[in-house]
Amino acid sequence: MFVSNVGGIIAAASKESAHPLRKTGKIPAIKRIVLSMQQAGLFPIVVVVGADDYESRYQLNNLNVVFLILEESDEKRELFHSVKAGLSYLQDKCLSVVFTPVNAPMFIPKTIVEMRKYHDDIVVPSYKKKAGHPVLISNEMIPDILAYDGENGLRGAIEKYAGRRVFVEVDDIGVLSLNQEDDELQSRIEEHNKSILHPILTFGIGHETPFFNARLKLLLFLIEDLNNVRKACDTMALSPGKAWDMINELEDKLGYTVVKRRRGGRNGGKTFLTEDGRQFLITCQRFEEQVISFSEQKFEKMFLESHMLEKKEEE
Repeated sequence: MFVSNVGGIIAAASKESAHPLRKTGKIPAIKRIVLSMQQAGLFPIVVVVGADDYESRYQLNNLNVVFLILEESDEKRELFHSVKAGLSYLQDKCLSVVFTPVNAPMFIPKTIVEMRKYHDDIVVPSYKKKAGHPVLISNEMIPDILAYDGENGLRGAIEKYAGRRVFVEVDDIGVLSLNQEDDELQSRIEEHNKSILHPILTFGIGHETPFFNARLKLLLFLIEDLNNVRKACDTMALSPGKAWDMINELEDKLGYTVVKRRRGGRNGGKTFLTEDGRQFLITCQRFEEQVISFSEQKFEKMFLESHMLEKKEEE
């Protein structure tokens, strides 16, 4: 079920090379990437972390991301293993996927927006002819990348399918930044903060009180994926009791069944979205994407072009 146009993957599991908690300004690198991806309208955002990386999960607890947790033996593998884990998870859920390693936190949201205008199977941003991150991969390309077992990991896979790749020149030096050059990275923080200045929208549906929000949207997405409410709750740090309260209230307000419970049987019970539930989830995601796009356009015109949010010298 394609719930979303574009999802996101952040690879943060490698113990040897990943530095998800390294500060970029006042927030960790991993949180900066999530905020940039969310501003660009990506959903779901999948964060691939190690089994003992509790701090990253804590930092992102309220940002409605999906965690893929690698076993300790897998954490020692190269970056490409995390890429494959994320792509495998999203291949039947999104029309395309944006991937970045956690050590590349300084690209701006507009870069993703620009990349999404292209319909090639692999879209790579470049700054002054130098390629960088993030990389956009179409759903049609995912099976070929998952099947690749040659040298140089993702880079090797992309080179193998160079005929299906396009480079997009962007005015964003952040696509080249790796979170290893502290002095250079920190010098760009103020500029990057300006680039991620955006309206903060809280999407929900309600009348007297809200009965649908971003957290419930993620819960429905995970139920459809995992067919199990408890597993969905474990993935997003939510109690099953609270989850059922949210679902029951939603169904009461909508007037139809969203989540179907199938109890017992040889293989145990299953939980899944009804067809009405699927259509409701997809419609909510499409609506949110359009609202984000509209609000960004108006925000830029009304606040940024007028320089209303810039400091002014006192007379």
